[in-house]
Amino acid sequence: MRTRTGMRWSAALVLVTSVFATSVQAQPPADPFVGASGLGEAYYPDDGNGGYHVDHYAVAISYDPPSRQLTGNARLDAVATQALRMFDLDFSGPQVRRVTVNGMPAGFVRHGEHKVSVTPSLPVLPGLPFTVTVDYAGPATQNEEGGWTFSPSGGAFAAGEPHSASTWYPLNDTPSDKATFDLRVTVPQEWQVISNGVRVRDDVDGPNRTVEWVSQHPTLGYLTTVAIDHFDFLDQTRANGTPMISAFAPGAARARELEQRLPEVLDFIESLYGPYPFESAGGIYVDTDLNFSLETQTRPIYAPWTDLDTVVHENTHQWWGDSVSVRQWSDVCLNECFASYTADYLWPESKEGADVDARYRKTIAERLDDPKFWEIPLQNPGAGREFTSVYYRGPLFLHALRRLVGDAVFFSATRDFVQSHAYGNASMPEFRQFVQSRAGMDLSGFFEAWLDRATVPAPEYLFPGSLRA
Repeated sequence: MRTRTGMRWSAALVLVTSVFATSVQAQPPADPFVGASGLGEAYYPDDGNGGYHVDHYAVAISYDPPSRQLTGNARLDAVATQALRMFDLDFSGPQVRRVTVNGMPAGFVRHGEHKVSVTPSLPVLPGLPFTVTVDYAGPATQNEEGGWTFSPSGGAFAAGEPHSASTWYPLNDTPSDKATFDLRVTVPQEWQVISNGVRVRDDVDGPNRTVEWVSQHPTLGYLTTVAIDHFDFLDQTRANGTPMISAFAPGAARARELEQRLPEVLDFIESLYGPYPFESAGGIYVDTDLNFSLETQTRPIYAPWTDLDTVVHENTHQWWGDSVSVRQWSDVCLNECFASYTADYLWPESKEGADVDARYRKTIAERLDDPKFWEIPLQNPGAGREFTSVYYRGPLFLHALRRLVGDAVFFSATRDFVQSHAYGNASMPEFRQFVQSRAGMDLSGFFEAWLDRATVPAPEYLFPGSLRA
């Protein structure tokens, strides 16, 4: 994610939820045959659900922009990790009409801010696959914390971090449960639809248009999206044949020239972190007044103020954040520190000949005596503060690390780390251990000073290697 402000944080999206998270601790269910409602993650303990893992989502929605009526059918193909006579889904969207488990009607009840408890007709046995389908319908509503969002044209799109998917389809909304995702959307024929992955169908039948998008690689809920508008499309192809489909809302046409640089951007990031991890690429340029752009998988959503730096930032997330996702939200530096460093330091260094050492020293000089700049640690910044210091101190941390261990170690270690965790999850402690194994020197003091503390690092860690004056 990148926000409109230079500091690139988005408290607006997480404030209410994070305040709630700090005061509620998920408790394990007393009944061993009931899946946990909430996984107890430190920042968002009510997110996600126990007792199962989802392998695949097949979501079908129809949306009528004039009436804002959203009708959906979501199928979750899952595997039980325990015997289940009841389990929960995360969903805050329209009214649930019907739920089935393995084709048989199931009981359900909604509770809390985004929970649906499901009671199968027959208990689900541990280790076995099972299928849940949920039918829902009603007026779509805009969520101020992120999710379903209305466009000036009358269309809509879904975007938000750390939550958005639960506003338009039911899921297991946790970073620890990635799954593949297919989407079928029916709209009035004069509207267009774009989503993640590859478009496999776009048919007009009388008054309706039906579009299907298929994702070949697992994704997280907040990285899935749908956008419905009167789009203008840009089709490009990378040298290796990867299709790039980008869409521009009616008021976003000026961004077309910017998006034409996407092949160059992907080639550059690929040179740093290894092959582009997905089957397609592109961008979705909306004309809605947003304070953030977001790294939705294969196809970031861009706010009207987007610039080239933002395009580099969000596409770096395709490696750091999308392919390799956080284990928990306290690991968010893996996402944002690397996206910010790549866009703010590595791109201008390579493409513009910028003196990034001078940029680093200038920033340190400006912020050295500013305690607020250092008061939020990069590792485990705290609930409600995860989208803060990772943007403005994250690039400094990575540049100091690079100068300490040298370019050869830094670039090979970061590339190998992201490739070895592709399509999975990783944590900041794992990253620290991995770089330590490559460095040939003790990095414990450096990592503690930069990642764990809320004070200015000591001079030997602040100005290592060629950064020494």
